[in-house]
Amino acid sequence: MVPVRGVCVLGLGLIGGSVLRAAVAAGRPGWGVTASQEDERAALADGYQVLPTVAEALHRAQESDALVVLAAPLPAVDGLLREIADVAPRCRLTDVVSVKRPVSQSVRRVLPLARYVGGHPMAGNSVSGWPAGSATLFHRAAWVVSTDDTADAELWADVARLALDCGSHVVPAQAAEHDAAVGRVSHLPHVLAAVLAAVGADGGPLALALGAGSFRDGTRVAGSRPELVRAMCEGNRAGLLTALDDALGRLGAARGSLASTGSLGATIVAGHAGRESFDQLAATERDKLLIRLDVADAMAELTELGRRGGRVVQLDGSTALAEVPNPV
Repeated sequence: MVPVRGVCVLGLGLIGGSVLRAAVAAGRPGWGVTASQEDERAALADGYQVLPTVAEALHRAQESDALVVLAAPLPAVDGLLREIADVAPRCRLTDVVSVKRPVSQSVRRVLPLARYVGGHPMAGNSVSGWPAGSATLFHRAAWVVSTDDTADAELWADVARLALDCGSHVVPAQAAEHDAAVGRVSHLPHVLAAVLAAVGADGGPLALALGAGSFRDGTRVAGSRPELVRAMCEGNRAGLLTALDDALGRLGAARGSLASTGSLGATIVAGHAGRESFDQLAATERDKLLIRLDVADAMAELTELGRRGGRVVQLDGSTALAEVPNPV
């Protein structure tokens, strides 16, 4: 029988607040702490346990062997890790930060005794703070759980259970591969949205008055708080630079083709095919398989599952029920 493990959430904004809500809704003991007085008041008013200090929250986590969840922007991670080192240096630790290698490196440097497995739920919106969160934010979303060589299989299952309890499916991935992937599908869209919004605004009131669905959809995330977007994107510098180089190359080719031949055919067809691939992966039939977590090559098998677009949908003891796209 797997014990019901408590959850201590450090940071109660959109993502952290939603983790706390979802964990409690799943029947877990849960509490949190936040530097924001506004978020603290709102969470308390909603009936959730918010402790006055990080130290008090961590003492409770230490006493109950709870899972500690770092849910703060990347620039705040090192400071929180130092507080954890003072109070609960051997705690069970995960995070929900949108880049994985920088957090993993900080944990190894500041908190080498912690049992850490990184995480990243692929969910959110352009509004921040506790009031923007929801217990259902992660329903049917992908939640990455890191599978690097140092991953602890028992703790990996612990973090995966939290993701599943929050309504997500688990996508296993190594930190570097995660950062490269989200550079393309999460961080690059923020940069492109910022550029599109600025280009539209440069067109003046007439252009903005004519902005409709494509402009609205393409600039939605440009409404996010700039400091949060910068922390996310700048924290993944290498992954984002690679994605930007790809995008700039394609834009340059599109401009060259339009100027010389009047055609955007190659660009539009490639984009249409890319979108079809995204939709097809979501809709494809999936084969089920079982992965044992108590064997030496468990992390390698999970990593390969993620590379194939697969996901873990259930855990039963030391066995993971996974789904993998059925090859056409």
